[in-house]
Amino acid sequence: MNAKKRIRTKMSVLLIILACGMVSAAFAAEGKRWEHEKMDLRMTGKGRVKGIRYPKGKKPLLLKERRRRLRASATDTGIASTSSTTVKSLTTPPAGSVSVNVIDSPPVDGFIPWIVVGTSNAKSGSDDLDFAAHPAQGVGMGATVDLTTNYAIGIFDTGASTHVMGYAAASRLGLTNSEFMTENIIEITGVTGSIETKVSYPLGIFAGGLDLLEPNGLDESEYLLNDTSAMVGTINTSIIIGLDNGPTNPDLPTALGSPLNVYYTTVFRNNQPVTVRHNEQSYTAPSIEIYQPYSLSIPDYPIKLPLELRPMGGISVQYTPSLNFYNFADEFDIFNLDFSFDTPGSPSVVMGNLSQSVTFVHSVDMTDNGNSAYDKNRFLLDTGAQVSVIGSRIGARLGLDPANPDFMVEIQGVTGPPTDKPGFYIDSVNIPALGEWLRFTNVPVVLLDVASPEGGSFDGIIGMNLFTEYNFVLRGGGLFLTDDPVIELE
Repeated sequence: MNAKKRIRTKMSVLLIILACGMVSAAFAAEGKRWEHEKMDLRMTGKGRVKGIRYPKGKKPLLLKERRRRLRASATDTGIASTSSTTVKSLTTPPAGSVSVNVIDSPPVDGFIPWIVVGTSNAKSGSDDLDFAAHPAQGVGMGATVDLTTNYAIGIFDTGASTHVMGYAAASRLGLTNSEFMTENIIEITGVTGSIETKVSYPLGIFAGGLDLLEPNGLDESEYLLNDTSAMVGTINTSIIIGLDNGPTNPDLPTALGSPLNVYYTTVFRNNQPVTVRHNEQSYTAPSIEIYQPYSLSIPDYPIKLPLELRPMGGISVQYTPSLNFYNFADEFDIFNLDFSFDTPGSPSVVMGNLSQSVTFVHSVDMTDNGNSAYDKNRFLLDTGAQVSVIGSRIGARLGLDPANPDFMVEIQGVTGPPTDKPGFYIDSVNIPALGEWLRFTNVPVVLLDVASPEGGSFDGIIGMNLFTEYNFVLRGGGLFLTDDPVIELE
């Protein structure tokens, strides 16, 4: 067995709670009357949003209420709606010849892109020196468990540089034994602490939309996965798995990140929501279909939003083998080194020029109260975040005052004490795109610095609260000699 290996990665996992807890002493001293509402949302860094606190009478707009208002508006104005969401858009010319699609007052919370996750024992099979993941269609015969009822529910998460699986999901998929878990430890650093996880041996990991699930004819409160042939993924892939931290500590979420979406094209249809039940929980998400890039079933939407996979220079998705040059039980022996090439020391990531790669929005413009931050290109596109974020550099350019926020969040890291962070409504967010620019007004954001794999911190996070009124296609890519990723919207 390999010696235990600790690796501190640049991948940050923040357990973030937008809580109904305490307001800082500065706000209490001002005598403001704050209200709170419980909720359960997801934030960047795999965090959980448990509530929101706001000044009396200034409740932030939530997605459910916004959709109710849009349905009512559609009824009053005679606008036909084919779904629970009617897109309320305005086309006006900006400074130039392109039009702008304006969405006013997006909600604080966006949708969660829930997906079905299955695993197999599929390694490379022929070469122990093959560290690369390989795209594959269908789980095949090597499923780790009977996936009919033992599948996991995860998140399609472009903000994750590797695949993360919680302990409960890994147990359901049969991964919590020595056949699939190495003894190598990854220490994930969060905003106020860190947590240990284990690296898996190479395996196959596959995903599909909730549409693949069918109600159980005998018990419609539980859904079955009867056909895994439409699931796509990669084989020879190492993931990180959460440890059993007991019933009182939060489990890691299950999130499939860049190592999946770089190879495939994913269609999100917000006008076709899907609801299923699994393991006594209910999940609702847009209809999500994951295709091979050349599939003729992919719709063609007119608005093209360019993206970038950065750091650039990635050739493949691969894990780093465990090289145990020193056996701690014996003296160093140069003629008897344990290279353990078939044992990952760190999980599979998109290997860029500097480190693991994630997807960036190519340009974002923001304005607030006469201040501006133009052409900022360090915004992460995070489908796993329901909430959008801006960093301190952007907040300073916009003249935001952390001592006078519009609402408050309480952030709980993976360990350590909670810390308060301010939230604001900013006047506008503009994202240049071919066909139509995307413009959002009166936009709720949280002021928070999140570490970037490029070094330093992101300018911000574009979360799914800005995409609730679109159907869109996320075309993966960005690897060497492949097209850049892009979002296409209608």
